Amino acid sequence: MKGVTKIIIILGLVGVLAMIRLYEYRFFYDPFMYFFEKAYQSGDTIDYSFQMFFNVFLRFFLNTLVSLLILWVAFRSWGIIKFSALIYAAFLVVLFPIFVYLMHHVEPGQYLAAFYVRRFLAHPLLILILLPAFYYNRLSRNLKD
Repeated sequence: MKGVTKIIIILGLVGVLAMIRLYEYRFFYDPFMYFFEKAYQSGDTIDYSFQMFFNVFLRFFLNTLVSLLILWVAFRSWGIIKFSALIYAAFLVVLFPIFVYLMHHVEPGQYLAAFYVRRFLAHPLLILILLPAFYYNRLSRNLKD
């Protein structure tokens, strides 16, 4: 695949990530979004349900799929995809139980830890680390050869 075609496809997939973020209010119930926009300053509490946890998991899953597609288009390496999938799975296994625990045991006014853990789950932050890391790895390997 030519470089220009790769870049266009990757930009399209980044657009898909942006659309997931853009339509989060419409498709994903997440009381944190509403809470930190309006109710946090007044000292209200978050009213959450199982649906919030499911939607955070769904956003993580969708962002992971699109991120793995970006990595596949960029590098065409099953080793990179497997390694990245393991990293995403480790993040999910570690952070999701922490998020659930924090939501069930947080005191009113102490929501920031849960908010930031949710942010790691709901937003595609890992692709911002993995893509340049694999690119640098490939460049440094090519310079040695």
